[in-house]
Amino acid sequence: MTDFSQAIPVDQICYNEQGLVPAIIQDYLDGTVLMMAWMNETSLQKTLDTGETWFWSRSRQELWHKGETSGHLQNVKAMRYDCDSDTLLITVEQVGEIACHTGERSCFHQVDGSKAAPPADTLSGLYEVISDRRDHPNPDSYTCKLMAGGDNKILKKIGEEASEVVMACKDDDESAIASEVADLLYHTLVAMSYHNVDLKAVYKKLQERKR
Repeated sequence: MTDFSQAIPVDQICYNEQGLVPAIIQDYLDGTVLMMAWMNETSLQKTLDTGETWFWSRSRQELWHKGETSGHLQNVKAMRYDCDSDTLLITVEQVGEIACHTGERSCFHQVDGSKAAPPADTLSGLYEVISDRRDHPNPDSYTCKLMAGGDNKILKKIGEEASEVVMACKDDDESAIASEVADLLYHTLVAMSYHNVDLKAVYKKLQERKR
């Protein structure tokens, strides 16, 4: 377990008049905001000591260990506090991919009264759209046409786009490089979705590359 004992100066955090500080919980891989809950000095210290999130329940007036009952624990990956020392940002690995008591991945799943995927990074958002096209085919969709062509069509496009990235780099054309890399990433995401490879599996591999 990573040692977080010195990550946050517990006694220097600016707690409100109830002795609480808001903690924003964010997925460490794709940046999805999972939830917001309150911490007091004791729950913050327990989070630092255990590497799992602990909060203070204002309704029950007691400490609660996230996931203790449901099994949806949050393993802390990093902790930060803002410039005023009155808000915490905690990035976690969400066990079971469920943070909300409703069974949703994120507590922030409502838009205009209806359910919607919470905002994440651009690649994750694009991957969700591509996977939705896979599951709900639309004959007018370019993505669906690629999927219908199977590996032969998808992989042919990946090969073409990879070559165009090489040529753009050879020409040292910044705009073309950005455009061609975007095309390559898009077609690679199509291939991943076609083969049911979760984007987060790739993110985990990229995390390993940091070592």
